[in-house]
Amino acid sequence: MPYNKNMYTTGYYKEPGPKLDEESPFESMMERFRFAAEVLELNEGMFQYLASPAKQVTVSVPIMMDSGEIRVFEGYRVIHNNLLGPSKGGIRYAPDVTLEEVNALAAWMTWKCAIVDVPFGGAKGGVRCDPKDLSKGELERLTRRYTANMLEVFGPDRDIPAPDMNTDEQVMAWVMDTYSMNAHKTETAVVTGKPILLGGSHGRKEATGRGVVTVTLAALNKVGLLPNKCSVAVQGFGNVGSVSAKLMYEQGAKVIAISDISGGYYNENGINIPEAMEYAKNNDNSLEGYSEAEKITNEELLQLECDVLIPAAKEDQINRDNASGINARIIAEGANGPVTANADSILEDKGIMVVPDILANAGGVTVSYFEWVQDRQGYFWTEERVNRRLNRMMRNAFDNLFETREKHDITLRQAAYVFGINKVAMTLKMRGLYA
Repeated sequence: MPYNKNMYTTGYYKEPGPKLDEESPFESMMERFRFAAEVLELNEGMFQYLASPAKQVTVSVPIMMDSGEIRVFEGYRVIHNNLLGPSKGGIRYAPDVTLEEVNALAAWMTWKCAIVDVPFGGAKGGVRCDPKDLSKGELERLTRRYTANMLEVFGPDRDIPAPDMNTDEQVMAWVMDTYSMNAHKTETAVVTGKPILLGGSHGRKEATGRGVVTVTLAALNKVGLLPNKCSVAVQGFGNVGSVSAKLMYEQGAKVIAISDISGGYYNENGINIPEAMEYAKNNDNSLEGYSEAEKITNEELLQLECDVLIPAAKEDQINRDNASGINARIIAEGANGPVTANADSILEDKGIMVVPDILANAGGVTVSYFEWVQDRQGYFWTEERVNRRLNRMMRNAFDNLFETREKHDITLRQAAYVFGINKVAMTLKMRGLYA
């Protein structure tokens, strides 16, 4: 059913970045949200409720620099929705972080959690800084002061941070320690993505890539392809891309192309992924100079003829300018927003099944949920158990979206928004509004 972008016009937050004709990933998300609202026939009040953040917090973060001077940074935390449970979302450190960006990413987390049936709402946080310009000591002081300013927001039953852009398990350890010191007890469940020594979960590092592969295998099954008979191209060879490539290789797939910031590498006979990973590990985490494949550009990789394309690098990689040249049967979005809204209809017309990011890369938040459960129980699972439960939840989520797709005769991406938004909307209707 076509949507009317002017149907919902009253107050809701506005995503940052360029206008839609410049294909902002946040505007892309909002376009899809409006479509789902039309399919679900949401009234104006429900639309406003679901589009508006429940809480926005902006704080000043003053720290003493190594030089002895005081610098003040700006920090944010947005709780988009907590109807399904405590809110969940990462903390990013970047010089271009804005409140509007954090708002949009928090909304994305709400739908993602709903889709994979994780009992969390969506949240996101950030501090506007350039971590490359900060020493380890300055990063620690920044993290601890930001956490101290968020003590009334964070909590294992309220809001649970995790790593995101330019933050890692060490940063999460500082968040956990700062919160615990103020709570006068060790509270491991206040964050996820921690070191295993501090209550982190086995399997979390590979979780996002593993989730990508689980839904890719489900999609291959729907189109009647066996993994050991298919070809795969992977854009991006970081954690998500390399794990996705490795696991598809282990399934017997022929991985014909991989890439990183140094460019793409193509071998029509297939690339030995474990060897490529070892090469990158010994080469400053770069594929530069990899000689077992032909050098191509990242743009050329996207347009290779293959059965599966996994864009796992960054946003806006497939857009209205190059979508007509995509020659994959399935696209599984490992990155956030690698396909713009303006490319959706082009890919649909070509008959390409797109497994959207809010499902495909939800393995990370799913295992974060497992980590939270383990911390609260004080009982930890084996990696095999984590992976088995992750695979089951991701496969169930894919089946639910495929059923929604068939019911409404829409794309899998549209089905993801319809399913996720409907779940939150139905929860609100059952709970009612507290007066």
